[in-house]
Amino acid sequence: MDTIYHIIERAEWEQARAAGVYRPASLTEDGFIHAGYADQVLDVANGLFPGAQGLVILVIDPARVTTAIREDVVEFPPGTVARHPHFYGPLNVDAVVRVVDFPPQADGTFRLPPGLR
Repeated sequence: MDTIYHIIERAEWEQARAAGVYRPASLTEDGFIHAGYADQVLDVANGLFPGAQGLVILVIDPARVTTAIREDVVEFPPGTVARHPHFYGPLNVDAVVRVVDFPPQADGTFRLPPGLR
């Protein structure tokens, strides 16, 4: 499985690191943690987080993840159907191999940071 990415606020990531596990609200609300592959990051960022400050991208090694990972067919953005990886349980923070700052451009849109292109 390819490297998986997740966009998160830095403060929320720091809380997860301190706890040793990441349990976002989506785990309770949706039953899983939303994630994506490299070619899906910008669609998610620009569709859900326009202009948001303080974001980071978690770079996740799926081989280190201790919970179930499933690829679900999702229509996002509207009109685009693709498989997106989802974590069906809390994410162990040691599966995160890198954390990359993800600031928006001046117009509020996002571009992939160097090293994720």
